[in-house]
Amino acid sequence: MNRALMGRFAKRLGQADLNIMQDEHLTFGRLRIEILAGLTVALALVPEAVAFAFVAGVNPLVGLYAAFLVGLITALFGGRPGMISGATGALAVVMVSLVAQHGVEYLFATVVLMGILQIIAGAMHWGKFIRLVPHPVMLGFVNGLAIVIFLAQMGQFKVPGTMVNTGHGMSGGEWLPAGEMTLMLGLVALTMGIIWIMPRITKIVPAPLAGIAVVAGLAIALGLDVPSVGDLASIQGGLPSFHIPVVPLNLETLEIILPYAVILAAIGLIESLLTLNLVGEMTGNRGGASQECIAQGSSNIVTGFFGGMGGCAMIGQSMINVKSGARTRIAGIAAALFLLSFILFAAPLIEQIPLASLVGVMFMVVIGTFAWNSLTILRKVPLTDALVIVLVTVVTVKYDLAIAVVVGVIVSALAYAWNNATRIHAIERPSETEAGAKVYEIKGPLFFGSAEGFSELFHIEDDPDTVIVDFADSRVVDQSALQAIERIAGKYEAAGKRIMLRHLSRDCHKLLTKAGHLMVDSDDDPDYEIAVDYGVKTGILGGH
Repeated sequence: MNRALMGRFAKRLGQADLNIMQDEHLTFGRLRIEILAGLTVALALVPEAVAFAFVAGVNPLVGLYAAFLVGLITALFGGRPGMISGATGALAVVMVSLVAQHGVEYLFATVVLMGILQIIAGAMHWGKFIRLVPHPVMLGFVNGLAIVIFLAQMGQFKVPGTMVNTGHGMSGGEWLPAGEMTLMLGLVALTMGIIWIMPRITKIVPAPLAGIAVVAGLAIALGLDVPSVGDLASIQGGLPSFHIPVVPLNLETLEIILPYAVILAAIGLIESLLTLNLVGEMTGNRGGASQECIAQGSSNIVTGFFGGMGGCAMIGQSMINVKSGARTRIAGIAAALFLLSFILFAAPLIEQIPLASLVGVMFMVVIGTFAWNSLTILRKVPLTDALVIVLVTVVTVKYDLAIAVVVGVIVSALAYAWNNATRIHAIERPSETEAGAKVYEIKGPLFFGSAEGFSELFHIEDDPDTVIVDFADSRVVDQSALQAIERIAGKYEAAGKRIMLRHLSRDCHKLLTKAGHLMVDSDDDPDYEIAVDYGVKTGILGGH
């Protein structure tokens, strides 16, 4: 990296450390926990980054550099201390066709554009729309992602080099021979057992790190013939260097990379913001969505110019980090710096770590991530919510996270609209202020879903000459509602009768006025200032 960039990182690191000291009461014990958690995360990042680089069809170092740069920058600037970001499979499966058709330089350009779009989203505060994701969608998200993480580990039980890239991930391959498979499963079980029992003995060392260290030491000391990190690829390399993507700067290039950049930016932000919420629930923090968007965008711009494949938040590694006790930015910074040190200095040592120990850690992440309580509440929650949980889980596993979340939100929104549409009804009574008039007290929201039901509430032929529609317990929401009111008014006009609207809230009155339905406020309703005679104000009917 150039000196100016490193200087900015150092300045931001100093400010972050100052904030930590003020807010988190940094002590030696806290620092130890953060650094050890970062080391654990860094070890878990290595095989993931290499595997996702293979999925995208690029050199393993492209994935490792992304994990380092994205992880470092988001740790410094991100919206939630404790979150871990890096190269992810959700992005890799989109990148593979771009790399196959146009080459890695177009990928770097796409990652830069992706980052710009994410910064725009952050500056426009679009991250707040993550609040629209219902809880059933969140449950489906974590369940689906837990299954995806589990399935991703299956490749470690196959003979290295036998899997093929289908364009949607690595698949196929030959399973390990019986003897190696048994040994691999035994080491995975041992790692999981250590992680489970370690907190009951001591919390000096994070349980995942203890599991990796014990199993790696045992495998190396006994010379066990099991797959190791080095069997995936060599992680030896140098510092990432500044590199402007070698692509033509013209509209044709933009036409190629823009669709990919939009998809990648959306997937990256959705996964990051959902992980932000999940980590926030675990750590008791809230907010930071826009800040996270800007941090993710900045990290991807830098990554694109330094030869990385881009990335976003990683729920698996974030869970490892948080459950290892990390609560500040130090752990994420340490993880990124440890990863860089692996690339520069410790590759021969790291490559000896058996994959079984890392698989065991990820299996424990799966167990901790999956919302097991969702299996019991499926019978207790409304049927629609249960279907959304299952749907989002299935779509996440079958396709990808972004599609799953969008589908879940749409289904939840349609279900909500339908439920509200069925709430519209009216109480009919004689008017207490207008002699011989009839009052319809509308209950429930009036919008596109309930507009038809609203029209069916009235008995135009049987009603008296004056009808009052009281919206005290209703709301006029959209243009469909306005049209429904106008249709009813037209029908009463055709029948030679007049209609009055009362107790419209100010925002409803604003909608009606903007649409040209109501032009002047009336003073006969001092509470709302909007009780009006529809016929007088629109000219459709006679005065009253």
